[in-house]
Formats: sequence, structure tokens, C-alpha cells
Amino acid sequence: MAVKVDKLTGVQKAAVLFIALGPDVSSNIIKRLPEKDIQRITYEITNTAKLRPNLKDMVLEEFVNLNKAKEFIIEGGVEYAKALLSKALGVQKAMEIIDQVSEITHQYRPFAVARKADAQQLLSLISNEHPQTIALILCHIQPEKAGQVLSGLPEDKQYDVAKRIASMKSTSPVVVHEVEKVLEKKLSNVIRPDVASIGGVDSLVQILNQVDRGTEKSIIEHLGKDEPELAEKVRSNLFVFEDIINLDNASIQIVLREVDNKDLALALKGCSEEVSDAIYRNMSKRAGALLKEDIQYLGPVRLMDVEKAQQNIVSIIRRLDETGEIIIARGGEDAIIV
Repeated sequence: MAVKVDKLTGVQKAAVLFIALGPDVSSNIIKRLPEKDIQRITYEITNTAKLRPNLKDMVLEEFVNLNKAKEFIIEGGVEYAKALLSKALGVQKAMEIIDQVSEITHQYRPFAVARKADAQQLLSLISNEHPQTIALILCHIQPEKAGQVLSGLPEDKQYDVAKRIASMKSTSPVVVHEVEKVLEKKLSNVIRPDVASIGGVDSLVQILNQVDRGTEKSIIEHLGKDEPELAEKVRSNLFVFEDIINLDNASIQIVLREVDNKDLALALKGCSEEVSDAIYRNMSKRAGALLKEDIQYLGPVRLMDVEKAQQNIVSIIRRLDETGEIIIARGGEDAIIV
């Protein structure tokens, strides 16, 4: 009878992992473990006569995902980890992994609350602090957020803070702790660090993408009556331009017949190679060559123009889906028979 990964104990998973990694790698890891754990894992290894390939793959995959989650949590907190893992694995799987990591690690990284705070909130709270204090805080938060805060500082202070960041090598843990304690106290008046960020448009979109078309339509219609602006936000996020790779070739060809060439050229200017390939393989060689010429002719374009063109195409896709001319695959629906 097949054994599932979630039915294995931690020791059994460790045994599978060490067998999969091989003796050279495993020996360097296992010797660092406590004696009692070495004995338990060794016992499991010696009692594992044969290892099924799919079980080995599942344990390795879980090990990789747990380590990714651990790194993401240390880097930006639980919500940051959830956002990144959800894109790759889906919300449910992401939360399962994060729960596992939460049980086996309690690693600490300074300024966790600051990493959760909004950049503008952070800027308003620390802009009058000493440049060295600001530099210390910015070194411990996400680079993107640090950049937003740095951009909001007065020009003379920007240079001073940047210089201190570049020359900073090490700081006493006591100093870090004191600065963190003061900042957390200030932030406590602005945000609730103990409350996880849940819900919102993105959460609803993720859920609606897993329901049948009838349920989605009913919810959007009712939402539109009470909250038209919110309904439009949800509607516009249910299918994003990059999701075009999930359409079948016939559907993409139908979409291309409806799309304005200028919008298509602009949209492809800012998309991934995977999306471009999906478009070009559903065009004739001549049409594809002309489109590439149009894209080159555009030269540098504004991001907002690219996003607008992509949204125009998404609107066409959703209209064609609503009229039944194409089908956007969703969870919870019957299989499609051609």
C-alpha cells in the first residue's frame, strides 16, 4: 500500500531525504545532529529496504519548499512568504508549508514590524531621525521599500543616509535592539503588527478563480449592485494579461482577431517571453514579422501605456469568455469535451 508524505513522521522524512541525497552529502549533515536524532534516523534508514521514486521526489519537493518558505519568512515576514509561495504553489499549499515552517523554526530577524509597515508610514515616522538611525533601519527592510523611503527624504539627507549605508559594516546587537524597540513603539500607534493581513481583492480573486462560472457571475453581479467600484476591481483582476498562456491556441487566435494591432504591439513590449511565444505561434509568419516591426518602431514606451494596452486585451478576453466564444479554464468545472 502506497504511503503518503503527510503520513510519514519527521524522522521517516529525514531518513528518506538522507537516502535520496546519498552518503557523501548526508554524512556531512547527519554528523551535526544530536546523538538521539542520529540514532532514530539511522534506525529508519536501516529499516527502509526499498524507496519508491515518487515518495523520494515528494519528500525532496517538501524539503525545498520548506527551505524557500523559511528564507522568505526571514527576509520579509509571513505575509511576504505567503505572497511569493502562493504565486508558485497556490494559496492553500503555501499556507500548509508556512504552517510547517512555523512549527519547526522561530528564527529572528530584526525590524520585522518595519518590514510589514507601509513605506509612507515608515517614512513619516523616521524622516526626522538621525541619518545613522535611518541607515540602520533601511539596511534591515526590503530593498524596494527602503528605496521608497530613501526617495522620500530631503535631498541632503538622502546623500547622508546613502553614504552611511554604504560604509556600514557591523552594528552592535544592543544598538539594533534599542532602535527596533523605539521604532516598534512608534509603529504600534499606526499599525497592528499582531494582526495578519488577510482578505482583500486578491484573496477574493484567488477564490473566484477556483469556482464554477455560474457562481463567479452571481457573486460579481450582486457585488456590482452594492459596490460597483469594488466589483470592477475584482472583475479586472480575475484574468490578467499573463494568463493568456493558459488559453488554448484556438482561443488565442479568436482573441487576436479582435485585438487592435497597436494595443498588441504595446502589450507585448512589456511581457514575458512565454507570453510572446504564445502570441507568435498563433499568428502567420508574415503577421508575426509585421508585429515585431511595429514593436521595434515603438521605441521606449511608458509603463502605464503598456498596462493600459494589456488591460484592453484582457477586457476583450473576458467579453469573449462571457459570450462563450472562448473558454477560460476555472477550478470546479466539468472537463471540456472537444
